[in-house]
Amino acid sequence: MALWVFGYGSLLWNPGFEPAQAKTAVLRDYTRSFCMLSIHHRGTDDDPGLVLALDATLGAQCTGVAFQVKPEEEVVVLAMLRERELISSAYVEEIVKLQVGDATLDALAYVIDPDHVQYCQFDLETQAKMIARAVGGRGPNTEYLYNTAAHLTQMDIRDDDMTWLVGRVRIIVGQ
Repeated sequence: MALWVFGYGSLLWNPGFEPAQAKTAVLRDYTRSFCMLSIHHRGTDDDPGLVLALDATLGAQCTGVAFQVKPEEEVVVLAMLRERELISSAYVEEIVKLQVGDATLDALAYVIDPDHVQYCQFDLETQAKMIARAVGGRGPNTEYLYNTAAHLTQMDIRDDDMTWLVGRVRIIVGQ
């Protein structure tokens, strides 16, 4: 069975591997949400940023990309993804069922643990202020926001909260 990975945030623009194929996919009962404090990649313990996570939300849906991993690279890619995504235990690795056109496929996804200390839910203004100032080991939180939003736009995936955040963060940082 092929290994598929669901990208909904930074994996959209930086999967870290060359996929065998990529398909637009929908995950039901989850939202793409800035609900994870980033204390490593896009912020620090003292000044956390925010990164996207899949947050279980009955009746919702999240559109992203299903990436198929080349069979000969599955072991290496899985190890790389675990090192990157499971840097803390805030994400849980799950197999989810994606809708791809008229078909479904099982894919690996990184889902937020709502009981983890890094789980958060802030209003959009608070999110914008945090994203505007935070910087972590992989760079500014603004870069993460802008790249993700740009790729969603390129894929013609509408995300009103993301659009609002980009506009507000640009105002805060004076762009």
